Amino acid sequence: MFSGGAIIFTLVILVLTLALYGSAKIRRRLGGRWIIIGAGIVFPVLVLTALLVYSLGVGAVAARSEARPVTRIEVVGEMWWWRLRYLDQDGHLLFETANDIRIPADVPVEFVLKSDNVVHSFWIPSLAGKLDMVPGHVNHLRVQAKGPGVYRGQCAEYCGAQHAKMMFDVKAVTMEDFQAWLTAQRLPAREPANETLRSGQQLFLKACMECHTVRGTAANGISGPDLTHVGSRSSLAAGILPNNIGALAGWIAGSQHIKPENHMPSFDQMTGAQLRALAQYMDSLK
Repeated sequence: MFSGGAIIFTLVILVLTLALYGSAKIRRRLGGRWIIIGAGIVFPVLVLTALLVYSLGVGAVAARSEARPVTRIEVVGEMWWWRLRYLDQDGHLLFETANDIRIPADVPVEFVLKSDNVVHSFWIPSLAGKLDMVPGHVNHLRVQAKGPGVYRGQCAEYCGAQHAKMMFDVKAVTMEDFQAWLTAQRLPAREPANETLRSGQQLFLKACMECHTVRGTAANGISGPDLTHVGSRSSLAAGILPNNIGALAGWIAGSQHIKPENHMPSFDQMTGAQLRALAQYMDSLK
């Protein structure tokens, strides 16, 4: 549709230019009866008819897509990250995660959009238009990815100092891979496999459990992201850092430097050994 509009716009500009600056012979021809009938009546009728047929077809597809979605994901806009709650068909919580969205390809998916603080806007340019997340109101957005792929998302409504660093990835996978991922995400965190990871877990329970949850441990904080399987995510800090041990340690020690005014303090008082142990433990939470 964009290409068609661009062609029509170009033709209109061309005719207008010829009418204003063309030779007398060209201007006389542009004023002829058949030009007026063709360009002023026939052409608009054909274009509007084509648009009507196209819109009716799109409406029919949209109506067919009203079937119950295979996956429902509640998305809550936080300051400045995305809380994700995967729901079953009855709306009951399966598990909670953050920032990294996984969906099945080629089937309808419904996002239930909420905010408890300010207005955000959920936008996945390659999948759907943006839809606002308004405190006290629930919006619904349906998407369907055509085949496996990764789609970048972004908050599209200014929501504070770190609005530009409130991103996310949507990864569309086969239904088989999606079901395997769902099963893995519902499991509690794995137990530490060595002394370094056990030391990291103890540091986590001392410094992080008031704000974060790791299912299967005593950590059940709710103000920050659920970190039960943080090691399996594609990025950190709402899409602004790669997910590896170095980035984890850097975020823990300098979160206020990387994303000023976010709700997580910088733990710059930790020693290098403590940071490595904590980062390795979090990286192990696959």
